[in-house]
Amino acid sequence: MRVVHPIPALWDRDSKVLILGSFPSVKSRETAFFYGHPQNRFWRVCAAVFGVPVPASIEEKKAFLHENHIALWDVIASCEIVGSSDASIKNAVANDIRPILEGADIAAIFVNGKTAAALYEKYILPITGRNAISLPSTSPANAAWSLERLRDAWSVIRNERNVL
Repeated sequence: MRVVHPIPALWDRDSKVLILGSFPSVKSRETAFFYGHPQNRFWRVCAAVFGVPVPASIEEKKAFLHENHIALWDVIASCEIVGSSDASIKNAVANDIRPILEGADIAAIFVNGKTAAALYEKYILPITGRNAISLPSTSPANAAWSLERLRDAWSVIRNERNVL
């Protein structure tokens, strides 16, 4: 069954880094916001990187992203997917990230996990010509990476943003 991405990109003209996931999980689609599954470590990792409390509500998450100049979206606009399994993604259509790149001074693009990296390279890199930095997935399926290891790897988003 074809599923269409229901969550709009979150960014503003002050965004400095763009983080792209692959496609929202079932739970994220239900909550209508990114990384909605409580076991996904995205929000805990980003909060640890910036040394702030973990944002809880969608409004707190949006404020966190804006305060830290982070734009957030996903590589895929629509696809055939079974549940939340990135491995099952077929017949993908990419999101057009050019409005973000044209509307904000994005210094770096990061992708959350290997699937997002592969999808980015296949669908978006040929259009934008901009490489993305692949970060380890915050998914609970990536159990080999502890929260501390993820925080250390993801600290590059803070460093990149602070260079500006």
